[in-house]
This record gives sequence, structure tokens and C-alpha cells, in this order.
Amino acid sequence: MLKRYFSILIGCMLCAMAASAQSTYVIVHGAWGGAWQFKNTGKLLQEAGQTVYRPTLTGLGERHHLYNPSVNLTTHITDVVNTILFENLTDVILVGHSYGGMVVTGVADSLPDRIKKVIYLDAIIPEENKSAIQSLGMEESQASNSFKVNDGVIVPAWVRDTTITPRDVPHPVATFVQPLAYSAARLSNIPKTYIFTYENLRGGKEKDDFYRFYQKAKNENWKIVELEASHNPQIDKLQELVAILLEEK
Repeated sequence: MLKRYFSILIGCMLCAMAASAQSTYVIVHGAWGGAWQFKNTGKLLQEAGQTVYRPTLTGLGERHHLYNPSVNLTTHITDVVNTILFENLTDVILVGHSYGGMVVTGVADSLPDRIKKVIYLDAIIPEENKSAIQSLGMEESQASNSFKVNDGVIVPAWVRDTTITPRDVPHPVATFVQPLAYSAARLSNIPKTYIFTYENLRGGKEKDDFYRFYQKAKNENWKIVELEASHNPQIDKLQELVAILLEEK
């Protein structure tokens, strides 16, 4: 009964928010994923009257067939930059999930005048001139031991060779090892929010892989939103996530 009441309450919130001004969201998925992971997120945001773009990064998702060894972080940043430029988007609420934090940082650095806000959804906050691997506090040798690397792609145990779709696919390793050159000063005037998702881990939140970025965001006085959910709230806490995103408009 309580769960049904909560669902009705969330639904009412979404309807109320739909009456407010329209915003444009560009949602960038994480590693091994694709735009398909945020299909339902986009649907609910659109039902609330918002405009949503969900670009799939080169070599991933339905663009998996475009992978080649030259695909790197710059490629992925360009994917999103071109979405914004060719759709002529302004006042964009830019959302990056997980690895997508690397991408949205580069996008905001490239197009600061077109970005209204950047939302890091349990995402990497890169250090200047550091790669994703380095920002995660790892060395390339450690990463190689943690993940299977085969023919220029990272293949974790959960990525299986199957014809079932949609599914996670191998991720271009060059995107994880290319340092991101950007200017923190250039991004300083863009509002930022960090959505930290956590589960009941033994040892507390400090054991979460993204706790370091949550702390960095707090130290830099970003807006912080905590959500008890898995690393993929677009799956297990969809309505709560959408409500948070709508509050950020």
C-alpha cells in the first residue's frame, strides 16, 4: 500500500513539474552502455513536458559496429558536442552517468555558453589533464588486472558475447586512458550538481567506488543529492531519479 501511495505521489509531482517551463536535457550514458539505458528516463521527462536527447557514444550501443581502435575520449566528447551544435541547443541541462562524467566535462569545456547546468549522476569528476583511470585512483597496470582488455576494448565479466539486445558491449580502452585537458576556471560559472547513489555497504558510504567524487563535489560546494539506489538508478529507482532531474531544471 505504501509503495502504491509513493508511486502516486511521484506521479503527481511529475504532473506538477510538467506545468513549469520546458527545459532541454542531454543525457550521456556510461561505459559499456548506450542511450537505450536511459530510454525510460527520457520517456518520463518528455511526459513531463521536457525536451530530451540521448546520444549514443561511438562504438557503443546501437553504434557498436562503428568501433575502431582510434575511438577515444575526444571521439565521445565530439559525439555530444555535435548533437548540441547540429540540433542548435542552448541552455542545456547536461547529465553524465558514470564514465559519462568524463564526457560531459569535456563537452561543457567546449561549449560553456550553451550549457545551463551539468549534473554528474554517480559519475567520474575528472582531474585536469587526468584520464578516467587516473581519476579513479588507478594505474593502467591495475586497470589491466581488473578488466580483461582484448583487441583495444575493455571486456568485464558481465559483458557477454550474445545476440540478445539491448545489452552492454565492450568499451574502447582508449577512452579510459586518454587524459582530459580542460579548464576548471572555464567551468566555474556553470552550476553543477552531484547525484550520489549508494547502497547499504559494509563499512559505509566510504566503500562506494564513487565516494571520492561525492567528496570532491562537496569540497567544491556543488549541490549534492543523495539517492539510496544502485549505480544504475535509471533502472532500479527510475521515478525517483526523474523527480530529481526535474527539480534540477
